[in-house]
Amino acid sequence: MNSNSAAENLQVIRTLMERSSLYRRALAPIMLFAGGIGLLTGIVALLLHVEKLRVFSALWLGVAAITVAGAFLLARRQSMKDQEPFWSPPTRRVTQALMPPLTIGLLFGVLGMTTATAQETADLVLPIAWMLCYGCALHAAGFFVPRGIRFLGWFFILCAMGTFCLLFRPDSPTNAVMANMVMGVFFGIVHLVYGTYLHFTEKRKDVA
Repeated sequence: MNSNSAAENLQVIRTLMERSSLYRRALAPIMLFAGGIGLLTGIVALLLHVEKLRVFSALWLGVAAITVAGAFLLARRQSMKDQEPFWSPPTRRVTQALMPPLTIGLLFGVLGMTTATAQETADLVLPIAWMLCYGCALHAAGFFVPRGIRFLGWFFILCAMGTFCLLFRPDSPTNAVMANMVMGVFFGIVHLVYGTYLHFTEKRKDVA
């Protein structure tokens, strides 16, 4: 490693340490936003009986796109509020860490949307794949943001593994209803709980 690369890495690490509170403040509204959309989509999918794999994949991919766009807008608003540059080297590092597993999740969704037959129904396979990809993405990003994100990543990975075990039970309800419930719970309620936790712990820090 040459001196220029070492200096750049040290600068990135220093900036990440200085902005840890900024990232924590931005995470709470992002998690609440993602959880609200995820829970609402899960409820709508159940009420409208979204069962076909093509529709299921398209619906949740659209929600993912809205969530990612909203997350970047919320992070940008927080950086402007704190008078910090948004697209900084640390932000690029976080984005680079997120991209590989999220791209794999996108591929799974596109395949489900484009290769499924007209009568094929959704089951737990795609939600499990998405949970694994998302958990890996959070864990990778956790090395650049507060460490609680790594724990959340492991939570998604372990829950995906537990859900995967349901596929081997003959009496397991692995239909589209179960798939939408899993998406609504993990990408909705879990985000809301974590976002609420971040919101109130950050508030207590500000008061102290």
